Parts: sequence; structure tokens; C-alpha cells
Amino acid sequence: MTLLRMCNISKSFGEIKALSSVDFEVSSGEVVALLGDNGAGKSTLIKIITGYYQPDNGGEVFWKDVKIDNLTVSKCRSLGIETVYQERALAEQQSIWRNIFMGRELVNKFGIMQMKKMRDETAKLMEEIGYTGMSVTPNNTVSTMSGGERQGIAISRALYFHAELIILDEPTMGLSLSETQKVLEFIGNIRKNGKSCIFIDHNIFHVYPIADRIVVLDRGMIAGQFKKGELSLEELIDKLYHVAKTGALQ
Repeated sequence: MTLLRMCNISKSFGEIKALSSVDFEVSSGEVVALLGDNGAGKSTLIKIITGYYQPDNGGEVFWKDVKIDNLTVSKCRSLGIETVYQERALAEQQSIWRNIFMGRELVNKFGIMQMKKMRDETAKLMEEIGYTGMSVTPNNTVSTMSGGERQGIAISRALYFHAELIILDEPTMGLSLSETQKVLEFIGNIRKNGKSCIFIDHNIFHVYPIADRIVVLDRGMIAGQFKKGELSLEELIDKLYHVAKTGALQ
């Protein structure tokens, strides 16, 4: 089933054309890598998906084949779309469980926070997403955790609140090789949970191992898209080099 479908998406800021007639879609249970250099239009496209920007006249957005007009940030969240940004928006001096439920705390009928329940739910979620061992518990402070572990917290939060589409904005930026591998494992768990993911990056070596489909954005236009099984990593690198020189895939 097609979860998200965008048709003829264009966006201009004055004389600057950030996107031009872009068609983009994500299916249920699919990890789509969105590749492109800085200025390719990746951020603009994501801000349209998440309701921060409206597409120019003629652009259409469909969610489960239903056209969505005037998509807003709150409407986006109610549909089940969550974004994990580079800065991850975590309170570093707070515990993991408080970060998971920040702004959406569980309360009883009297409005009192159910702290034990939130800790228990966090423990269960951490096990599902792939945290192992006794060194990491719901009570750990975020500041003591590595970059990859923090990404896992942000992804866990999105999964707990029933996101059907999780958008990851360059989640491996600044991480070591081992931390990058951990994030890729977290992304694999998104798929195992039957959810979908848009993995935004400019590093093909990070997205290739985990993506089901790769979409290349260049200068505001789709330069090409294909299923990973259609090309080896070496062939893909050659094609991306061609994009950099000509603006289109071979």
C-alpha cells in the first residue's frame, strides 16, 4: 500500500526555485533513502511533508490515497508522521523515560503523572528497538549516552506514539562507524515494526546498506530513483558522479 504520495510538488522562495515538479512516494514498511548534496531540496521537500511549508499551486499530497489539503504540523502528527532532526530535540539532563514522554506524559484520571508506567513502557520499548544489556536503563540520563544511542531514543519515541512514517534527517552525521551501524540497526527495527522511513542523507555509504529504494534529488528535481537490488554500490557511485556533473542519472 502506498502510504505517502506527492505529485507535482514545486516550491519557490522569491526567484529561488527550491523544488520543481517533484513526484515522491513511500510505501508501507519501506525504507526510502533521499540522497542529495546541500541545496538539492531535501529539507524543503521534508518541510512540505511535515506541514511547515505549503507546496506551490498544483502540488498535491496524498496520505493512504486520500488527498490532504493545507497540511499543517499538527495534522501531520495526527496522521502518524514524525520527524527526528539532526539535533534530536532531547533534554540532555533528563532521563530516557522523561524524554520519551516529554510533552505527552501519561496521566491517570486525576491528572497525576504515571511515572512507574512511563518507566515500564520505556523499558519495553528499549528492548523492542534493540537496546541490550544492563548498562542502559530508562533512568539513564541522556547526557551520558552516545550519539547513536540518542538517535535510538528519538526513534523509540516516534515508534511509541504510533508513527507510521518516521523521517530521519541525516541521523548518522558526526557519528563513528560503530555508532552509525547502531543507527542502521535501529532503522532496520522500524521496518520490522511494519513502519516506513525516509532516511535523508548525502552519504551513499550510510544509506545503501539499509534502504529498500533510493531517490536522488539534485537542484530541486528528481534526478533518478531505483530499488537497491537494481544496482550495486559501485554502479550507484558511478551514477551519482554522473549526476554531480550533468544533473541527471545515466
